[in-house]
Amino acid sequence: MPQAILFDLDGTLVDSNNFHVLAWAEAFHAAGHDFRLKQLHDQVGQGADNYVRALLPDVSDREAERLGDEHRRLYQQHYAQRVKPFPGAQALLRRCREQGLKVMLATSASKEELERNLDLLDIRDAVDGWTSADDVGCTKPCPDVFATAARKAGVRPEDALVVGDTPFDIAAASRAGLAAVAVRSGLFSDESLAGAVAIYDGVADILACFEDSPLSRA
Repeated sequence: MPQAILFDLDGTLVDSNNFHVLAWAEAFHAAGHDFRLKQLHDQVGQGADNYVRALLPDVSDREAERLGDEHRRLYQQHYAQRVKPFPGAQALLRRCREQGLKVMLATSASKEELERNLDLLDIRDAVDGWTSADDVGCTKPCPDVFATAARKAGVRPEDALVVGDTPFDIAAASRAGLAAVAVRSGLFSDESLAGAVAIYDGVADILACFEDSPLSRA
């Protein structure tokens, strides 16, 4: 039975993946690189450090950082205010707390974006802590984000469970010794989420059958 649940944010608790794709498309286009939206979506879930190199393997460190900064600027300027929480997101976090579980947020996004989503979800009183890209040396699919979140929660990897929406969440969880539950709300196929111990349509569906889900301590 889990003692802590580590929740991803983008695509899991808030409906932001497509907005990140659009911001990346603009950032790459301005730098002379054009990709299909599906190509961009397929890499969502990684932090900027890994995202840029997945599409431009030979990019310099300086250019990768510049592209990441431009994506962040465009996202904040044009899209952040349009992001909405997924139905059931806040209620699921509170249900976990009611069950005696520690609740952590673990994201490849910046601390600034994490703070914005904390306010959007209105869940500061429902979580025990969080880890962002600013806390680690390598973002998902590196294990650092989840390993750090589990350590902050004071639990062993085998006593924590990840909830995420991308293949990179599942890969990072596995590398950190954690099991993962996947949600389809990030618009990834079941095949790409196959490493998860369970797959749900979204957080509202986990909440609806909480007692029978891997999150329950019943």
